[in-house]
Amino acid sequence: MILRINYSPSLFLFNAREYGGIMRTAQDLLDELNAVDESTRIEAKRASQLGKSVLETVIAYANEPGLDGGYLLLGVDWSVNDKGDTVYTPTGLPEPDKAQMDLASQCSSMLNVSLRPEMKLEQIDGKTLLVVYVPEADISHKPVYKTATGLPGGAYRRIGSTDQRCVDEDLWALRSSSQPLHGPDSTILQDARMDDFDPQALAEYRRKRATVNAQAEELAYSDTELLEALGALRYENDQLRPTLAGILLFGKPMALRRMLPMAKIDYIRVPGVEWIEDPHDRFQSIEIRKPLVLALPQAEASVIDELPRGFHLPDDSPYSVQEPIVPRKVVREAIANAVMHRTYLKHSPIQIIRYSNRIEFRNIGHSIKPEDQLGRPGSWPRNPLLGAVLHDLNLAEAKGSGIRTMRRLSADADLSPPEFKSDRQGDSFCVTVFLHNLLSEDDHAWLRTLTSEPLDDEETKVLIYARATGAVDNSACRDFSGMDTLTASRVLRRLRDRGLLEKHGAGNRTYYSLRPVMQEVVEAAEGNIHTDSTKVATLLATLPPELATQLATFGKRIDSKALRNAVLQLCEWQPMSIDQLATLLGRDRNYLRNKHLAVMVKNGDLEFLYPESINHPYQAYKSARSTGK
Repeated sequence: MILRINYSPSLFLFNAREYGGIMRTAQDLLDELNAVDESTRIEAKRASQLGKSVLETVIAYANEPGLDGGYLLLGVDWSVNDKGDTVYTPTGLPEPDKAQMDLASQCSSMLNVSLRPEMKLEQIDGKTLLVVYVPEADISHKPVYKTATGLPGGAYRRIGSTDQRCVDEDLWALRSSSQPLHGPDSTILQDARMDDFDPQALAEYRRKRATVNAQAEELAYSDTELLEALGALRYENDQLRPTLAGILLFGKPMALRRMLPMAKIDYIRVPGVEWIEDPHDRFQSIEIRKPLVLALPQAEASVIDELPRGFHLPDDSPYSVQEPIVPRKVVREAIANAVMHRTYLKHSPIQIIRYSNRIEFRNIGHSIKPEDQLGRPGSWPRNPLLGAVLHDLNLAEAKGSGIRTMRRLSADADLSPPEFKSDRQGDSFCVTVFLHNLLSEDDHAWLRTLTSEPLDDEETKVLIYARATGAVDNSACRDFSGMDTLTASRVLRRLRDRGLLEKHGAGNRTYYSLRPVMQEVVEAAEGNIHTDSTKVATLLATLPPELATQLATFGKRIDSKALRNAVLQLCEWQPMSIDQLATLLGRDRNYLRNKHLAVMVKNGDLEFLYPESINHPYQAYKSARSTGK
C-alpha cells in the first residue's frame, strides 16, 4: 500500500485518521495550532486543565456530526505575541501516566456510553505531551452526555473552536439521521381545526406539483389523504389533527394570524446602505401573511421585480434578454433557507431587507449545521416536513445543496459570493446577497491606492470583501474563495503583516478589518481623554446648533440623567461610535460604555447599529426613538 501525504516544507499537515488509521503527532498538531487563528478539530489544554473541560471536549468531538472526531493536545500553554497571534508552546504534564489513566476512566464511567479514545504520550523539547484522538460516535449512541448532569445540559457539540452545551434543538439534530421526519414542524397545533386549511393553497400545491412531476402519486389523493401524506395532518387519539407544518404550508391567513401571528415575511426597502430610519421618510415595507405555498412565490417576485437588470444575447437567439443581476434561483434559495431553517417556537417574522448594495434575508433560529460546514453535502433542516414540500415544488434546491447552488450561481453571474452568518448566542441566521460585481474598475483603482506591491488573487478577494462588508474572517474567506482553514489564516496574517489589515479578537472570535489611514479619535488614557482638537472641532461643527450649544455647557460634573439624555439626542441625530460619544461628551470611553451605554442598551433606549455582530469594527449606537420603538 502506498501512503500519500500532502507535505509542506514548513508544516506536516494531513488528516492522519484518513490515511490508514495513523494518529497525528504532537508536533504536527502543535504546528497547525500555531498556523491558524482557530482550529475546529484540535483543542490544546494546559496540564492544570485535566478536569471537566477535557471531558466536555471529548463529548463534543464524539457528538458533532460530519466532523470525523477531533484531537486534544494536553500539556500545552499559550500566549499572545505582539502581532495578536496566539502562540502555543509545550509545557508538559507533571504526571502523564496518571493523566492518561484518569481520562480513560472518565470516558468509560461518567458517560451514558463508554468511549475509547486513542491516546499516546510524546515528547517535544523534553516535555511530555498527551495526544488524544476522539472518533465520532455512532448515530445510535448519540447524544453522548454526562450521566450525572443528564440531557440536554450534559451533552456538548463542537461549534467552531468551542464546546457548546446542547439545547433541545441540538438533541434533535444529533438524532436527525435516524429520525428524518420528526422535527419541530411535526408538532400538533392544539387550537387548529380542519377548516383552517386554505383550499386555494391546496389547489396551488397540486398545480405546482403537476408541473414538476405530472405522474406524482399523491396527486390522485383526496385533500385529506394528501395532507396526511405531507405531514400536515397527524393522528392524535384516533383523530387527524393539523400540524405546525400543515398550517404554515396551507393555513388560511386568518388561521395564521390567530395561531402564529409572527409567521409572516416582511419585505423592507431601506434607502442607502445602513438601517437608519428617517422619521420624515419612513422605509417602505410589504407584509406577506399567506400559506407558504403562496407566500414564497410572492416574496420572490417582490425582490426580483425591483432588481436592476442586465442585458445578454443568448447563443441561440438574435434578440437580447433582460435578466435580474442576481439570478432568480439565488433569491429563491435564500427565501427557502429562511423558511426551512427558522424556529417557529419564537415570535419573529422573516425579514428580507433590501439596501442599495445588498439584500439581507434574516430569520430567527441559528443554523443547526455548524457554520464551517455550510455548503457541504448533507441537509440538517430544522423543519424537515416544510423542506420536503418545498423540494417537491422546486421552491428549494435538492437537500443539502442550496448554499452551494447560491455560491455557484453568484460566481457565474460575476457577483460577490453570498455571506452566511449564524449567531448561536443570538439565535439568528442571515444570508447577505451582494448586488455588485466581485471586482470592478473602481475596486482596481482603490487597490492601487493601498499598495504598489503585487497582490495575488486570494489577497485581492479578501481586501475587496473587507471593503464591501467592513470585516473579514476565516469563515468568510472559505466562503468566497474556496480556501481551506489553513490557507485562509495564512492569507489574512500576510495582509496583516503588510499593514493592510488590522486584527481584532482571538480564537474563534478573530476577524480583520481594513487598517484605518487616520483614526477619528485617539486613544483614551485612564481617567482622561486625550483628543486631537482639530478633529473634535470638525465633529462639533457638524452638529445641529442646539446640540452643539448644549454640549458646550457641559462641565466635568453632570448628573447621569442629563448625560444619558445627551447621548440619546446625539444617537437620534445619527449613529455614534463609542469614540465619537466619548470625544463629544468629554468622558472616558470605558466609563461611558460600562456605566451608561450598556445600561441604556439593556433598557431599550439604545440599539446597536450592527446587532448581529456586537464586535463589528464599525459598531455604533443609535437611539431606539429613531427606529420608532
